[in-house]
Order: sequence, then structure tokens, then C-alpha cells
Amino acid sequence: MRIQSTTKSPIEFENTALVIGVHENQPLSESAKTVDNASEGRLSQLIESGEIATDECTTTHLLSLNGLNGCSVVVVGLGTKEDRNPGLSYRSAGAAAKLLAAKPRSDVAFFMEPEFVEQGVCGSIVGCIGQDLFRSEKELHPFENIFWYGASEEQIANGRVLGESMNLTRKTVNLPANEIYPESFADECKSVAKEAGLEAEIWDESKLASENCGAFLAVARGSSKPPRLAILRHNGGKAGEAPIALVGKGVTFDSGGLSLKPSAGMLDMKCDMTGAATVLGTMSAIARLNLPINVVGLMGLAENMVSGNSYKLGDVLTARNGKTIEVHNTDAEGRLVLADTLDVAVGMGVARIIDLATLTGACMVALGRDTSGVMTNNQDFCNDLLDACRSVGESAWQLPMFPFYSKHIKSKVADIKNVGDARWGGAITAGKFLEEFVADVPWVHIDIAGPSFQEKPKPWIDAGASGCMVVALVEYLTRQLENDA
Repeated sequence: MRIQSTTKSPIEFENTALVIGVHENQPLSESAKTVDNASEGRLSQLIESGEIATDECTTTHLLSLNGLNGCSVVVVGLGTKEDRNPGLSYRSAGAAAKLLAAKPRSDVAFFMEPEFVEQGVCGSIVGCIGQDLFRSEKELHPFENIFWYGASEEQIANGRVLGESMNLTRKTVNLPANEIYPESFADECKSVAKEAGLEAEIWDESKLASENCGAFLAVARGSSKPPRLAILRHNGGKAGEAPIALVGKGVTFDSGGLSLKPSAGMLDMKCDMTGAATVLGTMSAIARLNLPINVVGLMGLAENMVSGNSYKLGDVLTARNGKTIEVHNTDAEGRLVLADTLDVAVGMGVARIIDLATLTGACMVALGRDTSGVMTNNQDFCNDLLDACRSVGESAWQLPMFPFYSKHIKSKVADIKNVGDARWGGAITAGKFLEEFVADVPWVHIDIAGPSFQEKPKPWIDAGASGCMVVALVEYLTRQLENDA
């Protein structure tokens, strides 16, 4: 897919699909005026009559307009001028791209407002690629050429990196578990590292055992696929400066173990490695953007399967930091993998930790399918991350971490147990469990169970993996550079 800037007006394109952004109750942009004048006022007539909606992310496909050289036009609503933000640019461009990608097209030209071009370019890349990785007849067709009116080369380059990094995360998640398992995920990490200029280190089961990762290894015991810990390093900052750690849950398939899930609940459990895939996409982005900051990405990779060697309810595990864990539910496995992975990050002397995980259905009950739950031991750190999320249109909401929640994970036979006393507050008790493994390091936990994998498509993106949080994490890390300047 080629993406380039253009200064051509809409009427200069031939046999090209045009995307024209239109605000609600606002004068037409210069590009929209050009189309309107060429069509003898037809565009404005359709808007005034309500045939073309202008509320945000709505699309209207006009197969032909007088005065255009064989071009079809998609008018995409941008909402009110006051509502304009990077997230809306992403969704608007994605909605137009997704509509046009329903059939193969060579050229698509975007004429949208100059603000937030990077996010718009990102949306145009994400919107035209679907989850139909194994279909002989695709439902979405990536374009050969994308043109962006008035964009700088830097904006296009940055937007391309963001979009392709989101698609890397999406593809990794959308691949089935017979394609992506701990070893093949680790191989993908090495491949991405080579392409992006990252350092890669892979721990196999022998290394995990020598590092006393007892919680991690217990989850992996039931599978014939051996576990891996993938570590990627971006050394863009000052030598010796403590890195920021991104930690991802990478359960490449979750059967629930002996606490077996029902079939309906197991079907999409290829997505239980989305936290790790988000770390992979983010590490690729920051390396390709050459951010001058030190970041380490750690991805704990395991399958949670059933066999005669599966870990059992009532087992007591010893984690890498020495804490003992009584197992009350083998389907609460991601926090066990993360426990040891977080401790590895702590042992590296990192400055801060952000972990991402499809950790609990309870978070979806609390916040729905479109919002991530955020928990922390450091409010200033959390505030900065939430500000970055808001600035790019990523929906996230902080949940409380009051000390009394910790009593719900106390065990009578070990230091802690891997689930709370009851179903109430399940997302928070899972967060309190993870807090036991971050020592005094500033830490934010993001439960992405809801927004990371969608059952139904949205106007701007296909169903399946969403790539959520990749852009927000890049934004947060970029802001740290500005704060340090």
C-alpha cells in the first residue's frame, strides 16, 4: 500500500474514489466547495435536504457527481467543529476506508481537515484491512494507493507507522491458536525486532525454570506447546537510563484449564494474548518512530490447556518473587503468567511499568465492551496515561484500588489466592493480585478485555482485534519526552 501527499484538487483526479469530510452545521471546506461547484451545487443540496448526514463517522456513498472525472465520492460526517479531535479523525477516515474497501480499488484520495492528519492516515490504513485472513474471497480489500490532501511527508510517515503497528497487533490477535502459540509468537517477536531495530531476547522453559517462574510455568504445564518469555528492548534514550516497561499477557489460547470454559466462551480465546500483541505493536511503533527513550517490552507467552499434567485447584505455587499462591480457579491464569513477568521487569530496575491484559470478564461487566479499566499504585503516573488516552480518543476509566480489596485475595494456606472471595469486584481483585508483584515500582494495569476484541464490526473497523491502546501508549511515551525536555 502506497501512501503519499497530494496538492491536487478533487476535480483533478480520474477514476479515483474521493473521501470528502463535512462538518455539521459548518461551511464546506475548500475541497468540498470544489466538488460542490463542479457538481453545480448538488453536494450542498444533498446535505441541506438531509440525504447526506454530517454527524460524526456517518458515510454517504455517491456513485457519481457531475463535474468529476469518473470518481465516486464518499462524504464522511465530522460532527461539530467543537468535537473535532484525533480520535474522531481516526474513526472518520476509518469509516470511509472500510466502506470503500468492500470492493477492490486502486486509488483513494482523502480530503479532510488538516488537523490530526496522522490519526486520519492511521484510520485509513486500519479501516481497509479486516479479520478475513483465511477467506479465499476477502470482505475487505486494501487499497493500492492512498492520497492525503495537504499532508506533510512527516505526518504521512508517522500515521503510516501507527496504522501498520495497529495492524500488526490486530493480525497477531486474529490469527488462530494453531498459527500463533508461544514458540511462533516468540519467532514473530524476533522477526519484528530485526525489521524495526529492536534487541530481542527469548527465555525458553529451561530459563524460566532457572529463574524460578513457578506461577508462569504452572499455567503452561497442561499444554504440549512450551512457554516462552519474549523481551524486546528499544534503547533510544540515554545509556544507563532506567527504561519504561510494557508488560503483556500472552495466553495464546485459554481453555480455562481444569476450570474448563464452555464452548461458547472458548471460541474466541485465541484473543487472550492481546496484551502481548499490543506490546509487540507498540514496541514496533516506537522503534520505527525512533523515539529517544528507553523502553523494554516483556511478553509472557503460554497456553492454558487440559492434560494429566495440568495445574489443579488447591495447588500452591511459588512465584519468582517468593510469594506463595493458592489456586482457586485455573481460569484465572493470566494473572499467574503476569505475576512472574512483572517480577522480571522489576528485577531489571525499570522506572515504571504498564501492563496490558485481557484479564477479566468482570471489567467488561463494569465498563462494557468499549472501555478499558485502569488501576494503579501511583496516581500521577495514572493521570498522565489517562490524559494520553483521552487525547487520542481511547476510552479508559480508572477503577479504585482501596487497600481493603486486598483482604479478598488472602489465602488460609498460602500468602494469596488467585481469585477473590466472590464474583464482586473481580477486575479490582485481579488488579490487587498483580500489585503484589510490582514491589514499589510505579505501575499502571490496563484491563483491555472489552475493547481489544469485538464480536461485531464498527463503522470504522472490522470485527475481531481492534489494536486498541497502541496509539495511546505511543502518545504517552512521546509526552514523556516532552516533559523531560
